[in-house]
Amino acid sequence: MAVTRKTRSDLAASVGLTDADLIAMYRTVALARAVDERIWILNRAGRIPFVISGQGHEGAQVGLAWPLERKKDWIAPFYRSIATCLAFGMTAQDILMAQYAKASDPSSGGRQMPGHYGNAENNLLSLSSPVATQMLHAVGIALAAKIRRTGQVALTSMGEGSSNQGDVHEGLNFAAIHRLPFILVVENNGYAISVPTSKQLALENVADRAAGYGIPGVIVDGSDVLACYRASKTAVDRARRGDGPTLIEAKVIRLTAHSSDDQQTKYRPEHELAELRTHDALPRFRDELRDAAVLTDEIETGIAAEIKAEVDAATEHAEHEPDPDPSTAMRWVFAEDWPSEMPPAWGLGGHRAAAGGNHGTAGEGHGTADEGHGAAGSEGGGR
Repeated sequence: MAVTRKTRSDLAASVGLTDADLIAMYRTVALARAVDERIWILNRAGRIPFVISGQGHEGAQVGLAWPLERKKDWIAPFYRSIATCLAFGMTAQDILMAQYAKASDPSSGGRQMPGHYGNAENNLLSLSSPVATQMLHAVGIALAAKIRRTGQVALTSMGEGSSNQGDVHEGLNFAAIHRLPFILVVENNGYAISVPTSKQLALENVADRAAGYGIPGVIVDGSDVLACYRASKTAVDRARRGDGPTLIEAKVIRLTAHSSDDQQTKYRPEHELAELRTHDALPRFRDELRDAAVLTDEIETGIAAEIKAEVDAATEHAEHEPDPDPSTAMRWVFAEDWPSEMPPAWGLGGHRAAAGGNHGTAGEGHGTADEGHGAAGSEGGGR
């Protein structure tokens, strides 16, 4: 939406942006909230199975992702990263398609569980369920960027609970030693599911650990969108210059339960939950833009109407898209091109599925291998 007032307010100039940039950032924060709220409604209506929400994280995510260059830099997101993904090129329709697990879902073709976003077109790396594994993926991308001299920067994000995983130490240590163009964002909402930070950390701030790696550790108010933008812009510029990684800790809030399978009222007192709303980035950013005469009634009304139409259209589209074909369940799981005349014991996915099905006798001939895979599968299912 066009901004009708002056194109560079004092607020925009203070962060090197234009009023149009600020409006676009606000719209992304508001869109992320609207998509998130729609997902909860669909879950309660029995349309989608599971929600892991990003409400309270949106302002930090948009501010921190904004300085990165779309389709050049890389982000390895985590399960709360709806706003990050929207800021980096995904659409409301893309997010809803993932939630419904439709065949044309750009994140995984309906194979991942809800909240596992990824988009190859926009350099958003698909995440996996074990927390913090995206750390090593992003550091690897940063290493490749340095070797290839592409000028790219890789960023990954996670919660403070995930920051305690061994992968994070290994990744930060490696990135610091080799001065990689890498940024770690820890979105600290105070809880790892039901475990408060006081029982997760022996120190007050995750960012304090940065000193042990010889890199900057920055703490930023996650409800202040433009403060997050400044912190990220500094880190991105540093990384692109070849000065190495940065650890940014955004102090955010979690407005909802950990997920749709959680009941946070069992471990968070009422006064704490009520006080959270006073730290919500969405109304804070709205008020900041209004005070700076960037956001007017007309612009805000127009944005609200656009977002409602966009979320409604995305929902309608996802509702009517076909589900994945069960016969393709093995596609992109195991090798589809097998270097022998016999297919593997588990069969082949995709276009090779029919050919694999014609080798029943050969499959029987590998009874021992079948049993071995069966045992491994049973153990894997139990972990």
